[in-house]
Amino acid sequence: MVRTVRPRHLLLAAMLALLLFFSSFWLPQGGGRDCGSAGQPCLKSIWQKAAPPLVAAEAPSLIKECPGQSFQAKILLQYLKLSLSDADDVLLEPYLQSWDQLLKFMKSLGTMISLFSGKVTEKVVVIQELSLKHSAKDHGKRSPQNPASFGLKTGAYRSLRSMVEAELKEGVVDFSHRSDSGCRTLLRLHRSLLWLKLMLEGLAEGPDADGQFKTPGELCRDAYIVALAPHHPWVLRQAAEFVFLALPERQYFLQLVCVQTQQEATPVLQIIINALELVHTQTQRILAQHDMLELP
Repeated sequence: MVRTVRPRHLLLAAMLALLLFFSSFWLPQGGGRDCGSAGQPCLKSIWQKAAPPLVAAEAPSLIKECPGQSFQAKILLQYLKLSLSDADDVLLEPYLQSWDQLLKFMKSLGTMISLFSGKVTEKVVVIQELSLKHSAKDHGKRSPQNPASFGLKTGAYRSLRSMVEAELKEGVVDFSHRSDSGCRTLLRLHRSLLWLKLMLEGLAEGPDADGQFKTPGELCRDAYIVALAPHHPWVLRQAAEFVFLALPERQYFLQLVCVQTQQEATPVLQIIINALELVHTQTQRILAQHDMLELP
């Protein structure tokens, strides 16, 4: 049995890798590539400056700082909160900064998940580059490559609403055909945010009636079926099944939020889930208002 199943799994993994590699050519290629190799996003960390220090009021006391690891739940919560600091809108700079932390979370799960995180990284870079281009056009000059804020502090790409309005005005959003727009790109990030939120919800749940916990792979698969599978081709859906089998055990996920037991993990994860839910709901509302939830 082992000799027949393993080649099938390897084939699925190869199919996923090839699909993700070739799909990278569908994304617009901007100019900010000097610090990366060909076809690779220019991204040591998405943001060149260090994250500002947190004060006690900005993160619940249950959320601990985790020495020695790149993902920090405290920093994620800070950026999620900042992204909603403008009433009835989503600020794009802290929104993308929160994705910097979520990407660190994803990449810590192993090589196979990094295939998905690579696609998320490319989408973040697309929005940054669109913002740079728009900023350069507005000021009649070429913006510096890869600045700390990517032109997201002001202008058309300051927030989700301002980006939607600017791209609709310029006619770059196509509701019938695929287009290289920030709105379409952010919709893909929005779906991935739902996937991560649903997976964390599963991790926060207790055992079933038999006292058994679902494995992280099962939780990831269940979340994928809801959030991403309806928008992916058959080949990618099949290959994703193998990716989820390669996820680490539940204890590894608990350590990423600096807890040791499920009892400690549940309230910590719920804080993170609630913050993700607020951002997802606000984003969903704005995209729905402009009929952008099914952009091709």
